[in-house]
Amino acid sequence: MGRVYNFSAGPSMLPESVLRRAAQEMLDYKGSGQSVMEMSHRSHWFEEIIQEAEALLRELMGIPDTYAVLFLQGGASLQFSMVPLNLLPEGGVAEYVETGHWASKAAEEASRYGRVRITASSKDRNYSYIPPVPFPEKDASYLHITTNNTIYGTRYTRIPDTGNTPLVADMSSNILSEPMDIGKFALVYAGAQKNLGPAGVTVVIIRKDLVGKHRSSTPTMLRYDIHVEHGSLYNTPPCYAIYILKIVLEEVKEKGGVAEMYRRNLEKAKVLYDFLDQSRLFKGTVDPAVRSLMNIPFVTGSKELDALFLKEAEARGFINLKGHRTVGGMRASVYNAMPIEGVKALVSFMKEFEAKQGKGA
Repeated sequence: MGRVYNFSAGPSMLPESVLRRAAQEMLDYKGSGQSVMEMSHRSHWFEEIIQEAEALLRELMGIPDTYAVLFLQGGASLQFSMVPLNLLPEGGVAEYVETGHWASKAAEEASRYGRVRITASSKDRNYSYIPPVPFPEKDASYLHITTNNTIYGTRYTRIPDTGNTPLVADMSSNILSEPMDIGKFALVYAGAQKNLGPAGVTVVIIRKDLVGKHRSSTPTMLRYDIHVEHGSLYNTPPCYAIYILKIVLEEVKEKGGVAEMYRRNLEKAKVLYDFLDQSRLFKGTVDPAVRSLMNIPFVTGSKELDALFLKEAEARGFINLKGHRTVGGMRASVYNAMPIEGVKALVSFMKEFEAKQGKGA
């Protein structure tokens, strides 16, 4: 069987060129006589890999020297704990904006370590919009947002102004998909398995003046200062995942950087949204003003038709289109690695399916 179009929300598809290069270097990385999977994280070979990965990420995202870049483990879910343990003092309060499943999970976990104030929420309409975000209260240690909502398919089109209150962002599902002014954020974290690489490594970008503010009881492995001091090498990191991430970053740079990714992502999303807006069978599920460029949910309104569509789509090579149970229907995740040909092919199949159901134009 040939390569399929993988619309998974994560782990997601990787550029084929990245996979081919990894395959070529599998047994012998740059004449080292070993695979990256085998090499010591203390070797000069791997130190070069992780340093190049950091330099590329800084270049692509415009990360100033006043920020530290970390490659950690535990996924974004571990950051739900690390953020409050390092930024929320005993007796303090943190503000969270609830715009979806993962934003809610982040707030829930933070509430284990201090008081959490939900300052805005879109739960009343099943997270189908981005609510206005009030300016933080004076007692807030930080404000947390999720910039793109993987399950519900919404995104912030404008980053809220928080003044002197640190802004923390989970960017797992839209990092590198569009330009972001890192200077607006105090801390950014992202699981790699959507736009950065394979599952197993988590990127954290933190303002250096916030490092070292952890609680005294914070476990060593959950302290940002430890990882900054040791250059993400306090213990054995996910070496191979960091290596693939580096190759992905090289690919993004070669193709024109984040600005070019954004142009392509706008184009891809427009192809699918334009069809959904005129379709007599398929409908989008979120406020058009805040539609995600990465995750596009849609439904037919019939569970039977949804199931039939998913079955026929998989048979045609369009996989992992099933939507989350809280939304239902379908979801096409079109991260950076998804070529526009894949989106056009999906829309062509959707038109064909619609016509078969007697709903065509």
